[in-house]
Amino acid sequence: MLLSALAQLSACLIVWNFHIPNPNILLFVVLSAVLVKCGYAAGIVSGLIAFLYSAFFFSTDHSFFLYTSLNLQKLIVIGLGIAANILLIGRLQWQFERSSMEKMQAKAEEKLQETTESYRAKLYQDVLTGTYNRRYYEDIASRMVGPAGIALIDVDDFKICNDTYGHYAGDMALETAANAIRSCIRNADLLIRYGGDEFLLVLPGIPSDILQAKLEQIRAAVQQSTVPGYSHFRLSLSIGGTMQAITDPMENAVRRADWLMYQAKDRKNAVMVEVPGHSLAALEKLLQNKSQILLVDDSKMNRMILAEILGDSYHILEAENGQECLEKMQAEAGNIALVLLDINMPVMDGFEVLKAMNANHTIEDTPVIMISSDDSDDAIRRSYELGASDYVNRPFDARIVYRRVTNTIKLYAKQRRLVQMVSDQIRARENNTDTLVGVLSHIVEFRNGESGAHVRHIRTITEMLLHRLLENSNKYSISAEQQDVIPLASALHDIGKIGIDEKILNKPGKLTPEEFEVMKTHSMLGAEMLHDLDNFGEQPLLQTAYEIARWHHERWDGRGYPDGLKGDEIPISAQLVSLADVYDALTSERCYKKAFSHEKAVQMIRNGECGAFNPLLLQCLTDVQADLKEELRQHD
Repeated sequence: MLLSALAQLSACLIVWNFHIPNPNILLFVVLSAVLVKCGYAAGIVSGLIAFLYSAFFFSTDHSFFLYTSLNLQKLIVIGLGIAANILLIGRLQWQFERSSMEKMQAKAEEKLQETTESYRAKLYQDVLTGTYNRRYYEDIASRMVGPAGIALIDVDDFKICNDTYGHYAGDMALETAANAIRSCIRNADLLIRYGGDEFLLVLPGIPSDILQAKLEQIRAAVQQSTVPGYSHFRLSLSIGGTMQAITDPMENAVRRADWLMYQAKDRKNAVMVEVPGHSLAALEKLLQNKSQILLVDDSKMNRMILAEILGDSYHILEAENGQECLEKMQAEAGNIALVLLDINMPVMDGFEVLKAMNANHTIEDTPVIMISSDDSDDAIRRSYELGASDYVNRPFDARIVYRRVTNTIKLYAKQRRLVQMVSDQIRARENNTDTLVGVLSHIVEFRNGESGAHVRHIRTITEMLLHRLLENSNKYSISAEQQDVIPLASALHDIGKIGIDEKILNKPGKLTPEEFEVMKTHSMLGAEMLHDLDNFGEQPLLQTAYEIARWHHERWDGRGYPDGLKGDEIPISAQLVSLADVYDALTSERCYKKAFSHEKAVQMIRNGECGAFNPLLLQCLTDVQADLKEELRQHD
């Protein structure tokens, strides 16, 4: 109504503006009202009416052209023509707006589809590696049918990588392995992160005779790849592969591939494939890699059931009581991967077997899964307290028994590899530490003008005195770690001599009192050097080296330097190195003296000619003197 009123008002203003009465002008008022009712904008209508008025009615002398030249019928025809054109323009405008709306709707639907596909991709994508995830396997891949090649892939020693280098390094290792695998497969193939460090590979339609070659290609590609930022860490894979037939459920194929992968992990960096056409020799070789399981149960029926569940994957040994179990374990020492042990048996029950395994320490290397129909809390708790790894109840659930046995064997295998790798790393680090300490001590000895044998001698003498001290007395609480650290740290006893003037260090004659005072400062200089290192508080080696460097010139009677410590105020590490240093100094040639014989040196030390020492250590020196002379001769 408002728009209609505005349109009529605009037409009336034209009449009022020129003060010329003209009843025919009402035609424009009616026309404007009609156009507004048809849905056209009031502003457009008003402008159009004004244009028509100025074009057809207005003249310079304020007369009306239409009044003199046109009759009313012509005016109506013109008005209807104009109205028709306006309606046509409106129709075109409506079609344009409708087309725009359809395009906008299509774009919205397209964006919605893209969003849905993106969400679906994220739902089934592993965030870290970009492969499919376990949900994809459960929802889609588990329903796939053959023919296809199925492979389970495990990254060797991944837990060790995580524990040694950190989780970031582990993530980088998984990404690198996934990228290397993807570089060897087709777009139609499926790579799924099956769990942790395991990948499931589905190769649709791959011929059985090239499955082995394809998996070997993947293994080699990963082995040759480098983990960014960790070039020293080498990746390797253990791969188990099999063929999935048309009627073969995916679950069965994956289970076979899992077993084959475990066989490959016994060697690591290996591929084990089960395909039609395997030669008998190859199958026999495959069976030879089976792990042995010892089934211990007085019921023959129970042993038969367990053998049926586990016999395809493992060699089975049987025993009907605890005594027979221990005898077979002794006969097969080191060759039994796991023991399934019943609790209630004649002769010797399961708990007694566990006690015996604890006594001879076989429980540390051989996992035991307890079997019983008694699932009481007391029985379960006692089993775990005696070292059992797991517990299964009767009646048996085949899947649970198989999975628990397999998981336990895998866990212990990984644990053994972890222990071996850690031991190798510790030995390597110890060798590196020995080398660095040796280099540093040789630098000191070179500057000091002494022979390189001095460092080796000090370590050998310190070790022999320390071992004899532990045999003769328990007065000093020296841990196993300290027994290793003290001889190693002895190499740094004179590190402070780096800060002493070479003219004083290598002076051929006797030092003046002033020069000797300067020389005595080397003990404090060395201690300060070691104490100022960033990780001093965290390293037992540095702390022991500090004790030795600072106090190896102290004497039992308090007449040493730099602090004048007396008796057991002097750390035992410094006491040991002090005696070793004096002995080697006496038996070695210096720029200022000749070498004394072994016997003479021992006599001088015992007589107190080189200062007072701990009587216990003097006795140790006397006890080992014969062996010491021979040991040093062999070192030289």
